[in-house]
Amino acid sequence: MNMSEPEAVSQPQLDVRAIPPAERHPQIFGMALALAEGGSFVIVNDHDPRPLRYQMDAKYPGRFSWEYLQQGPDIWRVEITKMESAGCDCCCGS
Repeated sequence: MNMSEPEAVSQPQLDVRAIPPAERHPQIFGMALALAEGGSFVIVNDHDPRPLRYQMDAKYPGRFSWEYLQQGPDIWRVEITKMESAGCDCCCGS
């Protein structure tokens, strides 16, 4: 194995620093919703994206996990993973 090659396949990354603020959350939600169950991607930001997490938890409770990979002071990297479904997506709750 060549030591200069990464050991794991890199996951998709969305650097939102170059995206206009009004377009950031819609792009992140679009990418998150398009994930297969168990799939993930990393967002890169210049500030703590905590408000995004609150919005995701409110709109899609229990559907995504959130893990900080880097927490400032200049860059925040967060891995967002689509959780596996526990049942159907209808209103019955099963």
